[in-house]
Amino acid sequence: MNSPAADRDTGLLSPVRAGTAVERAVSDQAWIQAMLDAEAALARAQARLGTVPKEAADTITTCARAESVSTREIAVASRDSANPVVKLVQSFTQVVANADPEAAEYVHRGSTSQDIFDTAAMLVSAQALRIVRRDLSRVIRAMEKTATCHRDTIMAGRTLGLHAVPTTFGLKAAGWRQLAAEADQRLADLLDGGLPVSLGGAAGTLAAYLEYASIDGGSGKDAPVEQKERFNYLDLLVDAFARETGLATPALPWHALRTPVADLAHALSFTAGTLGKIAADVLVLTRSEVGELAEPAAAGRGASSAMPHKRNPALATLIRSAAVQVPALASVLGLCMAAEDERSAGLWQAEWQPLREILRLVGGAAHTAAELAEGLEVHSERMRANVSLTQGQIVSERVAAHLAPALGKVTAKKVLTEASETASRQGIPLDKALAAIPDVARVFSREDLTALCDPGHYTGAASWLVDRALRRTCPPEASA
Repeated sequence: MNSPAADRDTGLLSPVRAGTAVERAVSDQAWIQAMLDAEAALARAQARLGTVPKEAADTITTCARAESVSTREIAVASRDSANPVVKLVQSFTQVVANADPEAAEYVHRGSTSQDIFDTAAMLVSAQALRIVRRDLSRVIRAMEKTATCHRDTIMAGRTLGLHAVPTTFGLKAAGWRQLAAEADQRLADLLDGGLPVSLGGAAGTLAAYLEYASIDGGSGKDAPVEQKERFNYLDLLVDAFARETGLATPALPWHALRTPVADLAHALSFTAGTLGKIAADVLVLTRSEVGELAEPAAAGRGASSAMPHKRNPALATLIRSAAVQVPALASVLGLCMAAEDERSAGLWQAEWQPLREILRLVGGAAHTAAELAEGLEVHSERMRANVSLTQGQIVSERVAAHLAPALGKVTAKKVLTEASETASRQGIPLDKALAAIPDVARVFSREDLTALCDPGHYTGAASWLVDRALRRTCPPEASA
């Protein structure tokens, strides 16, 4: 039998965000609360300007509690109006009327559904972004510590899945940190003026707000806003609404100008990609054959239902699952920019679920990445052992640079290719294979060749690059 609990999305098929702070921040209840917060903020903004009685605005604010309305009833009724605001306003107006019938007259005054919903979307997104930024700051700090600790820890650099030249794990961690800092900066920029209130009225002209501000409602009192002050009033109203919500003031009503949502999609997709890059590297380096990293251990984590010996990389797996989904969802929000007229039929509605799912996935991935970064186990000895697997061939680039002046570039490449094939076939070190070639032996001693083939002498500027990257400052941590 169905029950209210059965109707909830528990995160069963999206474990990356199940039980996280961002899941609560973008829940149906949170969205309802954000819409009510928008209604209350609008009433307070109008009260500041004298077009709504302060007592009515106070009552509306006091009554604006999500638990006072039925989320499920609003959701079902939304099928008739194609958006949840219509039923919400009806239910909320009744709640206010029960407290003060006169105050109920000022609920949603001059507003339209999209003003309330889009403002709520920005409020919900702002809260989610602050949660994501807190977790990103944990990732950044953890990677800074890791990069410093492993500044000179040699490991195999891999290209196209194979050993290329040596690098250091510190440089890899510094790269992860850099990506996380860039993602954090994009989110910080959104929170600093990129999430605006929505105020446009039925068709983006603010007509009803003007009209209500210019009439006295038959009370016999003077009109709150004189004709000559009408447009100044609108500036003041939008600014007051922005201050009441903590959001930004838009240049224009944006019912059909979907830049704020598209910007969110872009920044969140970048963040997901950043975390996905970290996860992909961890997944490769935790393979049994590689064994250079391990996820932080926890009771039951990574357990297999069939193979007791396994400790699967569960955290990186969850992060990657989110990173793969977000760009596809973000593309929907990008497509919704091509909205017709002054309000779109269907494109506006198409944004809602993808936006929430993106916030959930990125928030869950950031939360998971913070735990992964803070507890990552680095197996330095295995890194060094893996560098030695090809017995010096990992520095063939270096050897070629030294052979070319003595033998000529073409001959040097031919000789080195021959020596590499011999070393692989016979399972001997590259320096020994080179020493057996007369043209090489006439120019380089065995000691010279051994030194040339030492991977520890060929990490380039890796350590310097780590130092330079860590000197860069990161954006300030998001406040709670």
